[in-house]
Amino acid sequence: MRRKKRRRFRKLGVFGAAVFAVMAGTGCLKDAALERTAALRTSGTTAYASGAAQNETEEWNLILVNRWNPIPEDYEVTLTQLRNDEAVDSRIYPDLQQMFDDARAEGLIPMISSSYRTTQMQQELYDEKIAEYTAQGYSWEKAQELAEQWVAMPGTSEHQLGIAVDITTEDWSVQDASVIWEWLAKNSYRYGFILRYPADKTEITGVANEPWHFRYVGYEAAQEIFQQGVCLEEYLENR
Repeated sequence: MRRKKRRRFRKLGVFGAAVFAVMAGTGCLKDAALERTAALRTSGTTAYASGAAQNETEEWNLILVNRWNPIPEDYEVTLTQLRNDEAVDSRIYPDLQQMFDDARAEGLIPMISSSYRTTQMQQELYDEKIAEYTAQGYSWEKAQELAEQWVAMPGTSEHQLGIAVDITTEDWSVQDASVIWEWLAKNSYRYGFILRYPADKTEITGVANEPWHFRYVGYEAAQEIFQQGVCLEEYLENR
């Protein structure tokens, strides 16, 4: 049964598997995260709080989700399953496939390591990262602050939208992922994607540099963001 299901999506030249550690006994972390998410939904005093209102009116591809702007409660997504058990919003599938096909035609071997995430999966990653820092001796508050530079709090991750993908290499011994990231940084806008968390925009995005994280925004927005050298928050603020 499983083998037949995968054949349906064999045409997409992207594969690989994300390996995530699952933690147990993290009830207090989940409760705190849920409380903070609820607080975000009612807060209007953040730097990019205007994005919350934009979420209600903007096109689906321009929804702003970050630590200040949670995913709309009524957000729904229709997924297309990929051959590596990853999944993406069906609307971005054709452009994602074309981007990977063209990259492969130039000798690259990209692989999707993470795409759509359920709330539960995001929670597990979030809890794991906090535990990693607390194990290093940080207080829970500091561990949470450090963790959120790398893993979004559940309800505030673009991966939960289904329009963001983490891209790496199929084989590190054959091709370093940095070669792929460089190509994507220069060309992804041609397919409607942007480098979501540039190194020089961390204070605005609230996320550390992630050269592997690309998010779909559509052709027009992607070209403008690329040409202007701005991040999504800046683009929407000045739109």
